[in-house]
Amino acid sequence: MSFRKRNIVINRGPSPHTPTPTPTPPAATAPKPPTPGIRPSPINGQPTTSTGTPSLDALLAGHAGLPLGCSVLIEEPGTTDFGGALLRYYAAEGIVQGHAVTVVGAPEAWVRDLPAVTGAEEVGDETGSGGAEKGSGKMKIAWRYERLGGFGSGIGGSRAPPPPAGSSTTTPADTTAPATPFCHTYDLTKRLTLPPTSKLAFIPPPPPTSATPFAHILTQLTTAITTHSPHPHRILLPSLLSPLLYPPSAATPSHLLPFLHALRALLRSHPALTLMASLPLELYPRASGLVRWAEVLADCVVELTPFGHSAKEEGSPQGLVRVWKVPVVGEKGGGVGGAVGRGEDLAFVVTRRRFEIGPYSLPPMEEEEGGKGAKKVDVDF
Repeated sequence: MSFRKRNIVINRGPSPHTPTPTPTPPAATAPKPPTPGIRPSPINGQPTTSTGTPSLDALLAGHAGLPLGCSVLIEEPGTTDFGGALLRYYAAEGIVQGHAVTVVGAPEAWVRDLPAVTGAEEVGDETGSGGAEKGSGKMKIAWRYERLGGFGSGIGGSRAPPPPAGSSTTTPADTTAPATPFCHTYDLTKRLTLPPTSKLAFIPPPPPTSATPFAHILTQLTTAITTHSPHPHRILLPSLLSPLLYPPSAATPSHLLPFLHALRALLRSHPALTLMASLPLELYPRASGLVRWAEVLADCVVELTPFGHSAKEEGSPQGLVRVWKVPVVGEKGGGVGGAVGRGEDLAFVVTRRRFEIGPYSLPPMEEEEGGKGAKKVDVDF
């Protein structure tokens, strides 16, 4: 049997004289621009949005904002409506940031009272009287501390991170496209002008004779969420269970609790969704089982307790603030922020232009001079 040499090369390696081809690097993709009004939590990186009130953002478990997919329940006894101011801040912030806003139960005239965004020249001018120093909103002595932000503005606040080494402090991008602030400053004496591109929707309250008062609300709410998904969406429920908006059957546990469970399921299934509701405790006390279950199904519970007397002067506290529950997101959880962790009392102040939450302390007692039965005793040491 003869063997014949064949000109077939099997598994021939590259020649040492053949140049190795340079691999083509993948095309660089531009980073996705951040969503306006959304930033990561300093605790666990969960995307958060502002409630429109910086002092309230500072109390939400150290997240410096409301984590997406969470809800806030504002409770208020008495006949006042201070909680309505927080809901209007929340709605105004969503409209300014370009988020979708859906108002449930309230008429369309409710948005006429939304506060307007203040300009840089109006910040700090509480009296409203014109003046070169007051209208500027800046202090001549502390001009170098402009970028440090105000006290109590939350973790991080408006402080900007230092620029990297070797880079200039001002870039062309900073001058041409300034970054959108996380939370704007509002003026309660002015009204917000709705832009034509605002994604604002209203869901009417249930009819008085409805057997299932929340069925049509859930249907329309699900449609609105699906329409604007995956963009950020804010849901507002002003004066939940109020007799002026809801029929008496809405306050029964067989109707309200399934509705709250459905809202919680929507928040968990749509991560870009947040919710804020207010509940009058004058009609539904906090000791009742219905309100307790509503607190369990909410992620954050804040109670505003107004004082029985009116404020004596501008800027004095008008009520106490109790934070009963804070949002805990992720296995790392979250601490409590601001004065809550130190065990201090909180109070809210509502002036002509702002709503602010801060530490509260009793004023010093004044001595009664010349009163009946007053007696001055000298003590020698």
